[in-house]
Amino acid sequence: MKEYGIRAGGLPYPSTRQGKVTSKSPSNIALIKYWGKYPEQIPVNPSISYTLNQCHSETQLYYKFQEDRKKKFSVQFLFAGKSRPEFLTKILVFFEKISPYCPYLYDFDYTIKTNNTFPHSSGIASSASAMSALALCLVQLEQKLGYILTTEDYLQKASFLSRLGSGSACRSIYPGLVIWGSHKAIKGSDDYYAIPYPYEIHEAFTNFQDTIMLIDEGAKKVSSSQGHELMHRHHYTQKRAESAYENLERLIPILKTGDLESFGELVEHEALSLHAMMMCSRPYFILMKPNTLHVIEKVWDFRTQTANPLYFTLDAGANVHLLYPNEYKNMIHPFIREELLRHCQLGHYIEDSCAYA
Repeated sequence: MKEYGIRAGGLPYPSTRQGKVTSKSPSNIALIKYWGKYPEQIPVNPSISYTLNQCHSETQLYYKFQEDRKKKFSVQFLFAGKSRPEFLTKILVFFEKISPYCPYLYDFDYTIKTNNTFPHSSGIASSASAMSALALCLVQLEQKLGYILTTEDYLQKASFLSRLGSGSACRSIYPGLVIWGSHKAIKGSDDYYAIPYPYEIHEAFTNFQDTIMLIDEGAKKVSSSQGHELMHRHHYTQKRAESAYENLERLIPILKTGDLESFGELVEHEALSLHAMMMCSRPYFILMKPNTLHVIEKVWDFRTQTANPLYFTLDAGANVHLLYPNEYKNMIHPFIREELLRHCQLGHYIEDSCAYA
């Protein structure tokens, strides 16, 4: 692991005594799911995700140098223009975790303003986009303080810091398919930061759509963090980790050859395995809703009847992500509008796509 410490001592340059940095970072949708973690946000198993285009967080970080260095962080936080103490608590915990790598955090007063383009806490990885956007702001601030980083190191440090706020956030730093977690078959993969998928990708997977059916737009009853904690005493943690590890290796030739059918089977298996782990945790819980199952069953029926490559995945929530190649959009969209939209809360859905550089 690369050392990410910053040299200590000395005041910031006069031009950096106060100012603002901004960043925008997307959410992502995991194909091979990360579920369960060790201390320091180390994943139990490696994962791979698609980075999205439209679902993102926009963050503004205002900073002002304080003459008397404090032992506590000075942070104000606004989400969608409103004070959210529960989010501020998470940010303070995040700052504490990253302070060994960012000692300048104690030198400034901060005001953080964040907005999402999608509902928070409903299973669209809001913490991933929020924490990665904040980490990108902090690395920008480092550059203003005179700490020069190459583009590669800039992104890698942002991914490293993001991980300490939200594991999946480290994948949102990069576009396209992104790997997080050490895997013998993935060159350069690491538990401490994410990397862009390093191998050949068939053109069938470079222009994928993600239509997100908003089955439930409210906050989840069990957060992802709570779900991860339950994996520590779960009877099937080891088997689940082994399955995810094997599935990621299986995905490599699928991505190379453009095998859509095998891709769909693997991705749907991963989604259902994730929710199966929730349902047999202690205490057990269910994040899917009845309409989640209605959508899944209709997707299966549609695929059987038409042979169109429409597949689903789920994050830790009730919403269904529909994945399909862009070239099939005109055949799939009428089905979504006519058959699936009725199962969405308030008739809402998000049309997104998977970002590639």
